[in-house]
Amino acid sequence: MKKYIAEGVGTMLLTLIACGVAVIVGNIITSSLAFGLVIVAAAYSIGNVSGCHINPAVSISMVVAGKMEVKECIKYIISQIIGALFGSLLLALCLGSFKELGANSYGTMLGTTEVNMWIALLVEVILTFIFTTTILGVTDKKENGHVTGIVIGLTLILVHLFGIPFTGTSVNPARSLAPAILQGGNALKQVWVFIVAPCAGAILSGLFYRFVLKEEKKSK
Repeated sequence: MKKYIAEGVGTMLLTLIACGVAVIVGNIITSSLAFGLVIVAAAYSIGNVSGCHINPAVSISMVVAGKMEVKECIKYIISQIIGALFGSLLLALCLGSFKELGANSYGTMLGTTEVNMWIALLVEVILTFIFTTTILGVTDKKENGHVTGIVIGLTLILVHLFGIPFTGTSVNPARSLAPAILQGGNALKQVWVFIVAPCAGAILSGLFYRFVLKEEKKSK
């Protein structure tokens, strides 16, 4: 039970703090840093309890890579979505409004770059693939333990720097679903993109790890 609570709390903090910075400041650099730094903080606080997935895409990639059972993954995802909803609710309370909670978007909603649905899907698949592949690789060796959180956090900053002008950067279905539900409107209509694409990127990274990156254990 502790690991599910940890996943819920971690995802809540990610949604509250990182999405909050994105809404309040609205700057690519600060928003990217916020998401990355929350991950670093979470990795070194709840990582030893749950592994600090706080992202359904990460849990899915772990299943495909053979590092997690499907039943466990489902419980993780439920915990993450519940945590994200609480985070979005807390953000709405802090802001005094449900109008803007950091939901992802593409096309005319973004206001900076005209992006169609297919480009949004492509960008999210690629960025999620990069992010989850990094996690699968860096967590593969115990000797990386002291730098794992930093590497993952920096990678999340990187994908946000590239992705924000296109979609606001999701790579995390829970982080996208929660604010979209509360905001409603176009955010809710478009949210399927930020569920399907990250899941697809996660599956691809899990397959890539299993068939390309995974080191075969030498028989004695």
